[in-house]
Amino acid sequence: MAFSSLDPSLERHFKGHRDAVTCVDFSLNTKQLASGSMDSCLMVWHMKPQSRAYRFTGHKDAITCVNFSPSGHLLASGSRDKTVRIWVPNVKGESTMFRAHTATVRSVHFCSDGQSLVTASDDKTVKVWSTHRQKFLFSLSQHINWVRCARFSPDGRLIVSASDDKTVKLWDKTSRECVHSYCEHGGFVTYVDFHPSGTCIAAAGMDNTVKVWDVRTHRLLQHYQLHSAAVNALSFHPSGNYLITASSDSTLKILDLMEGRLLYTLHGHQGPATTVAFSRTGEYFASGGTDEQVMVWKSNFDVADYGEVSKAHRPPTTLASSARNLTVSILEQRLTLTEDRLKQCLENQQLIMQRTTP
Repeated sequence: MAFSSLDPSLERHFKGHRDAVTCVDFSLNTKQLASGSMDSCLMVWHMKPQSRAYRFTGHKDAITCVNFSPSGHLLASGSRDKTVRIWVPNVKGESTMFRAHTATVRSVHFCSDGQSLVTASDDKTVKVWSTHRQKFLFSLSQHINWVRCARFSPDGRLIVSASDDKTVKLWDKTSRECVHSYCEHGGFVTYVDFHPSGTCIAAAGMDNTVKVWDVRTHRLLQHYQLHSAAVNALSFHPSGNYLITASSDSTLKILDLMEGRLLYTLHGHQGPATTVAFSRTGEYFASGGTDEQVMVWKSNFDVADYGEVSKAHRPPTTLASSARNLTVSILEQRLTLTEDRLKQCLENQQLIMQRTTP
């Protein structure tokens, strides 16, 4: 199939890690990209060509997660050494360290106000800390197996967590109570995140699936079975119209949530793709894999769409799905689908358009 200027393109190829890449995250201004690895090193790459990369050392074991603060002035990392480090991502690489859990730290994520940090661990707990002085605030402990991921909602009021107990749990940050448990996954749940609107969550699983739920009604809205191996990570485009997934089948897949269809399958990694993340603007996305490589891609497909979304400054509000087949469903945001358009989408829900890059 011929490729157009609207297809994703590989822009940068970073090499520097000596073992599998486990996590990636962009800074707010997209000038920096952080990556963590099983080699216990944290790399901060500069998106500007010919710029020097920073290698930060301090963790005593594999780095499993990384996240820039909303301001971009701080960078948090978690490790198999049971600690979390807060770095100043500059040439000095200064950091403060605290022992966060009694087992591997799997996930770190800053709240949108930058004042708190949530961590998840193999010790089966989710913990919330103050960013300033890393003071322990409270723990959430209803999971009965490793907790792979925990994320704040965009407004900071909710926390979602994913676990090897095959559940996704939604928590109220203020009451510290579990609002709901989603139990539809048939295997370990590897990753979870909120839609930019905060109205739904998407979770990836070892059962090769991606599921999307409404956080208000707790209804399963979407169920994708497109990968042939475990889905290790996912990321929403900031417009909310697209979702990208990374899988052990070595591919990245880009889903059009408005249409409920697969847009692209990207073959770049020589082995399992372990992590993926969109930049804050959606212009780029980065991926990492067991092949020790970090790849930066130009989105391209979202140019017209995201331009309109940026002007609107309105959160997506409406979620809809096909009652006949949850494998493909429709996510409606800002655009009003006519009855004919909706009917066409439902009638063609079995059709999956796939474009493959070398």
